[in-house]
Amino acid sequence: MKRLAIVLAAGQGKRMKSKLYKVLHPVCGKPMVGHVLDAVNKVNCERSVVVVGHGAEAVRSYLGTTAEYVLQEQQLGTGHAVKQAKALLGGEEGTTVVVCGDTPLVTPETLEALFALHEEQGAAVTVLTASMDNPQGYGRVIRGADSAVQRIVEQKDCSPEEDAVKEINTGTYCFDNAKLFAALEKVTNQNAQQEYYLTDVVGILVAEGEKACAHMTKDTEESIGVNDRVALSEAESFMRRRIVKKHMLGGVTIIDPSSTYIGADVEIGADTVIYPGTTISGKTVIGEECIIGPHSEIEDCILRDKVTVKHSVLCQAEAGSETTIGPFAYLRPGAKLGEHVKIGDFVEIKNATLDDGSKVSHLSYVGDALVGKNVNIGCGAITVNYDGYNKSITEIGDDAFVGSNVNLVAPVKIGRGAYVVAGSTITHNVPDSDLAIARQRQENKPGYADKIRARAKAKKEREQQS
Repeated sequence: MKRLAIVLAAGQGKRMKSKLYKVLHPVCGKPMVGHVLDAVNKVNCERSVVVVGHGAEAVRSYLGTTAEYVLQEQQLGTGHAVKQAKALLGGEEGTTVVVCGDTPLVTPETLEALFALHEEQGAAVTVLTASMDNPQGYGRVIRGADSAVQRIVEQKDCSPEEDAVKEINTGTYCFDNAKLFAALEKVTNQNAQQEYYLTDVVGILVAEGEKACAHMTKDTEESIGVNDRVALSEAESFMRRRIVKKHMLGGVTIIDPSSTYIGADVEIGADTVIYPGTTISGKTVIGEECIIGPHSEIEDCILRDKVTVKHSVLCQAEAGSETTIGPFAYLRPGAKLGEHVKIGDFVEIKNATLDDGSKVSHLSYVGDALVGKNVNIGCGAITVNYDGYNKSITEIGDDAFVGSNVNLVAPVKIGRGAYVVAGSTITHNVPDSDLAIARQRQENKPGYADKIRARAKAKKEREQQS
């Protein structure tokens, strides 16, 4: 049976009090609607339609071609929102899951269980429900004497008896697609909110003799809908614990899960150890047996096996196996390190490739450079890559040695096996195996230090007397 999806993402989200459209607020580094669409895609929905309204262009820009879109120009309720998808899906046969774009914690496993129950029972509608001790704010699922689902009542429309019900509607449903759009034509706005509720479809179908089922999730966290910053924080906390647990069950050691932040799309290999205070985000991929942290920030990076990163910041960088980084290093976009590379304390690498075995041990800047194998770059050395208008490339050949406090003024090439003497400012190419020295000859002036001190002391005394 064909599976379809409608994601409701048209609400303005006034309670967020934000310029950012509600469903684009991130949870563990990914916008909420991205989490929802990922879950939908993992249960093999052939078509996914996102209903957009406020912030429509921003949502389209983020999701791109991963979904189809319809516009809800006026926000007249969830039933009205789903109805906007009729032009695209009204003629389809199959099962349609309807899920809110602000429920980032819903899982593919739960959606699959919802689909399975719906299809096995041949139901017209199957509601995803949860049991809550304090269901304040949620619609209640009302069952009959035979425990069959009869209807869903929104909080503001509940009688005292209905208000006491603990089983709540999560806002996620499976529908027979044809019956969904037929029932939507019969929904009215005769309620406290004067909106067209999608929940009314359940009662309409039951009244017509159709079968309504419910699947209760075991994890009430999945029912969280984010409407304000408090709920956003709760969703972030739940998602973070879920992600950390997944990695630990996959063989990753996380010393202190409560102080470790890992994004939803991060991949980490077995036997890697993550120390406290570390943030790993974006599309980062970390290999096996790595040591990461403490207090490191890694975003959109690729780290191969047995890489060590201590007290450092890495963004859009790559590191080969058994490379060590830090403490207090900064790898900026375009940094590509080979195997067995050493990047030490207070070293910055930007848009530069360092081949296997090369070392930049401390207090140096390497930007816009191609560095060969087994190169040593000394303390305080820098590539002078920017003239105020243009960036230029520095090339350093295999086995070269660059001494401390060297300035390599790009564009410049240091040949294979060349030796650049400490303190030099290099403005011309250095051929293979040559030694380059470019510094002014030292001159000592006997006794002149005392003269300078006396002159400075006299000046200070004059200033104090005036």
